[in-house]
Amino acid sequence: MEDNFEMIAKTLFGFEELLENELSQLGAQNIKKGVRNVRFVGDKGFMYKCNLGLRTAIKILKPIKQFHVKDENDLYTKIKEICWEKYLDKAGSLAVNATLSGGLFTHSHYIALKSKDAIVDRFRDQTGERPNIDLRFPDLKIDVHIERNFCSIALDSSGESLHKRGYKIATNIAPINEVLAAGLVMLSGWDGQSDFMDPMCGSGTILIEAAMIACNIPPNLMRNEFGFERWKDWDVDLFEKIENSLLSKTRDFHHKIIGFDKSPSAIQKALENVKNAHLDEMIYLKNENFFKTQKGKGDKLHMLFNPPYGERLELNMIEFYNNIGTTLKHKYSGTTAWFITSNLEALKHVGLKSSRKIKVYNAKLEARLVRYDMYQGTKKLHKQK
Repeated sequence: MEDNFEMIAKTLFGFEELLENELSQLGAQNIKKGVRNVRFVGDKGFMYKCNLGLRTAIKILKPIKQFHVKDENDLYTKIKEICWEKYLDKAGSLAVNATLSGGLFTHSHYIALKSKDAIVDRFRDQTGERPNIDLRFPDLKIDVHIERNFCSIALDSSGESLHKRGYKIATNIAPINEVLAAGLVMLSGWDGQSDFMDPMCGSGTILIEAAMIACNIPPNLMRNEFGFERWKDWDVDLFEKIENSLLSKTRDFHHKIIGFDKSPSAIQKALENVKNAHLDEMIYLKNENFFKTQKGKGDKLHMLFNPPYGERLELNMIEFYNNIGTTLKHKYSGTTAWFITSNLEALKHVGLKSSRKIKVYNAKLEARLVRYDMYQGTKKLHKQK
């Protein structure tokens, strides 16, 4: 049995507990929740499994060295001492990403270049040759993280960010990140046991993530490549075994997933993405203005959407958010409605009392994920049942 090693799964702010739970369900060991990350232990096959199956992870890093650092020359020396030929051929390619906090170093690009120089110089000194730099498709992507005077060097097993699932071929003016969408669906408590609606669906990301959650479809099956596929110890047979194991755990879905958008071009893009994700038999899309629709009779409805914030789309935000509240109140009884917004001023004009508010971030925008419970009849009658 292959030896286990520590890994770090990076995520968005506020999603740490979701990621912790995902890792636990996948079978991770020694799970330790941090800020925007969760540490855990597993083997190479489990690393493949995490990249394929985690919905709220952005990166899966494999730390290979930690040390204290005094200055840039000390950093160069210690990085050069690492046995890089164990991970990369002299004719291979590499890219270095650096993140800094704590004040010892202040220029991440410079630290990335200094780290790259140390690796390249080691190869040149030992072999007379040096690996190439390839920022787009390197054989080895290296993560340098320095907090105060402590440096962690890790290999990036994911390559491109895991939010790039591979199904999105068309986007709108304000698209939502796939990892953010999946996390919002999970925070909303969606369990696949009712109808689901995104009434402002844009290019369909929330709908696709909700469908994959309902059916337990691994989110990253459609990616072109993971970083570990270029590693020297890449095991394609093991990867396919893990992939088939995850696919064997998918489940049927017996309800409807519905998306509206008033923009015909948005619906067209959503149709393309849904088809590309092979979910077109499960997701129903229609060109509709949410404010002119109403819930059909029957079972409860779980709603989640990402309305405009006023950042990139010109709208009368107060009127728009007031219309959201009016539509939910009068036309969507029997609905649990969630939406995310960074426009906290406009949120006051929804005119409904929220039952939950969760702080999240959409890119760099601080936002709130809010919940409104639209009861059949009055809330008082609902409580008496």
